[in-house]
Amino acid sequence: MSSTAGRRIVVTGATGNAGTSVVRVLSEDPEVGSVRGLARRVPRWSPPKTEWAAVDVASGRFDLAEEFAGADAVIHLAWAFQPTHDPASTWRTNVLGSLRVFDAVAAAEVPVLVHASSVGAYSPGPKDRAVTESWPTHGWPDAAYCREKAYLERVLDTFERDRPAVRVVRMRPAFLFKRESASEQRRIFGGRLLPGPLARPDLLPFVPDIPGLRVQALHTDDAAHAYRLAVLSAEARGAFNLAAEPPLDAEWLGELLGTRRVRVPRTAARSAVAAAWGLRLLPASPHLFDAVLRLPLMDCTRARVELGWRPVRDATQVMEEFLLGLREGAGADTEPLRGRKVG
Repeated sequence: MSSTAGRRIVVTGATGNAGTSVVRVLSEDPEVGSVRGLARRVPRWSPPKTEWAAVDVASGRFDLAEEFAGADAVIHLAWAFQPTHDPASTWRTNVLGSLRVFDAVAAAEVPVLVHASSVGAYSPGPKDRAVTESWPTHGWPDAAYCREKAYLERVLDTFERDRPAVRVVRMRPAFLFKRESASEQRRIFGGRLLPGPLARPDLLPFVPDIPGLRVQALHTDDAAHAYRLAVLSAEARGAFNLAAEPPLDAEWLGELLGTRRVRVPRTAARSAVAAAWGLRLLPASPHLFDAVLRLPLMDCTRARVELGWRPVRDATQVMEEFLLGLREGAGADTEPLRGRKVG
């Protein structure tokens, strides 16, 4: 492809939380000539230089190599968080679907593959210091999300060994939030137990202070800029941690909401989550709850030094925006992100 034509980028999972931000950021970049967004359902949303195709990466009915033909890079974001009660289903979509994407990248001779890994791929780690990308990525085996992310890390180890001509980048972001994803994430993780209006401080009597509940967050748009930099870089390869400061815990949330903290034993909190999940009142599983309590904090020095990336928003700004989106039932003009006010 000539330099004047700009780069052709294919994005899987292009209508979700990460996908919409990545597509928008790429469509605004003068070095990108075109963006091809793949999603199960084509949206009404039509950003510049973007074309859409209705494609399910997990289905054998689609020739992904044909979809990727002529691409300068593939950014693989497609992922299913549910049904959490059927891990075989998410395995088929997330793992087997990703294997089809990787094989198609090789078959179509795409020179760059950027894969959405996650902090969830990491083995249990410290909460009082940050770890680099060298920390083991064996996940938390009891949680399907972590198990799947960790498995794909091993798949990419082999892929890189066997296909050294492909520049492979693994993004490992913290939890991603933006206003437009609030309704989707409420549906995925909170379900009927989390009506949006409950995000109002005056309706929260206290914040549960659970040992180990200290995590990192990042605005989805900031993550998207890291993906853009990784695609356009000639040298970037390997893993990159992505997170904003400060880490989030009960003390931070209590200060943000002006609400007191109440110490809750880990076993009691898990029992409540397990009961609600077992009754199908809560989509988020107790296994994912266990994993979150064990995730390490991430050091993002490599992304700053090698990609020149820095998040624009700190974690407090990210969560303020997200909580506002929860209260308003915010969403975007794609099927996964449709807004809905509940409660």
